[in-house]
Amino acid sequence: MRHWKKAWHNLRSTGWQARRLFPQARVQQLEQQIALSEREHAGQLRFVLESALDWRQALHGMTARERALQWFGQLRIWDTEHNSGVLVYVLLAERRIEIIADRGIDRRVPAQAWQDICTAMQQSFAAGDYMDGLQQGLWRIHALLIVHAPAHGPHDNELPDTVIVR
Repeated sequence: MRHWKKAWHNLRSTGWQARRLFPQARVQQLEQQIALSEREHAGQLRFVLESALDWRQALHGMTARERALQWFGQLRIWDTEHNSGVLVYVLLAERRIEIIADRGIDRRVPAQAWQDICTAMQQSFAAGDYMDGLQQGLWRIHALLIVHAPAHGPHDNELPDTVIVR
């Protein structure tokens, strides 16, 4: 029965909701902030803002974490020289936020730190401040990466800074 409820929540959500909550001009600002952030640490950041799971995924009980892991693999976030990729995944239909860090970062940053960032973002989202929540999340991740994965001189931008909104 839970899977039917989950499928219903995901079916009710459509791509226009994500595009309404995350207007293109604001998303471009976030992309610029990602690029600026990455100059100061060794991390490679990606954001995926998804309105809903596919109905089959929802009906089969896929979790937001499992979907985030799919995106992590599909976008090849794991494929950086120093295993320094970080994915911020937002599933609007279920009001879930997941942060997946590659092993080079994950072994250095406590799990609670990622959870604290997700909680702060969820609080902003609950107040209707979606873009503010994303920006706060970005800068909190930035602060963690400055400490746990500092840049040692100039480095390549290995992953696109593009934010995926769908």
